[in-house]
Amino acid sequence: MKFSSAFLAAVSVGVATAQSSTASAAYQRPSENPTVNAITSHGCYNANGTSWKIYPVDVTKLSVGKCTDECKTNQKKNVAALNGEDCYCGDDYPPKINVVDDKKCNFGCPAYPLEACGGVEDGLFYSVYNTGIKIVVSDEEPATTSASSTAKATTTNAGGAVETIVETPTPPPAETTAAEKNSGTNVAGVAAGVVVGVVAIAAIVGGIFFYVRRKRNAEIEEEHRRNAAVNAFIGGSKPPSSSGMSMTDSRMDPTLAHRRMSDGSIADNQDYSRKILRVTNA
Repeated sequence: MKFSSAFLAAVSVGVATAQSSTASAAYQRPSENPTVNAITSHGCYNANGTSWKIYPVDVTKLSVGKCTDECKTNQKKNVAALNGEDCYCGDDYPPKINVVDDKKCNFGCPAYPLEACGGVEDGLFYSVYNTGIKIVVSDEEPATTSASSTAKATTTNAGGAVETIVETPTPPPAETTAAEKNSGTNVAGVAAGVVVGVVAIAAIVGGIFFYVRRKRNAEIEEEHRRNAAVNAFIGGSKPPSSSGMSMTDSRMDPTLAHRRMSDGSIADNQDYSRKILRVTNA
């Protein structure tokens, strides 16, 4: 009986040791240069990328190969990342400042425990891979975050099953910066300037139109007067008298005046001088 108890205790210790060694054997592949159509490791990160989206993968089948195949074949994404029991796909790498020691990514993948699927100890870590679609992939710009917005992971072991709970606090709403306020003011100023400019252009166009029209009218009037003067000169017309009758000199011959339509000339053999009344003393 004592032998059986001792044997069972030894077996239990051996199993626990084997489990511990298996868990500690999970490792992150060293970072390497990307290759076309090949899955290459890009290191361990302590933050995810903003372009990443989580995609459902059977937890029991989750491995590096399963996640990278999902991102490459189905989602057509450049980057694949694993964190605990989740698979992420995205277009860019996380910021370079978030690269950490590969030892932080030591959580064994459920389907293949020898491979690391991120890390959950002392924080939340991601195993990042290049899917081989593009060799040159951009790094995202670092975002300013407060300590309270950092994600936290809690690992529990109940009945031999490892469960990872990720708590990500909701960040507070962003405050309106002075630059954004100034941009609003600038937009209003630009709009006002555009309106003033349009009104000024309309006024200039209207002034030019009226000036050209007035000049054209003046030219037409001047041309009309010039034509009238030319016609008068060519026709030799004289302005009629106010009475409509020709003036007849009293010295002209009355007979000729009645016989002819036109005015006659003074006869040279006639004396048309006025009679002068002379007074003499008798």
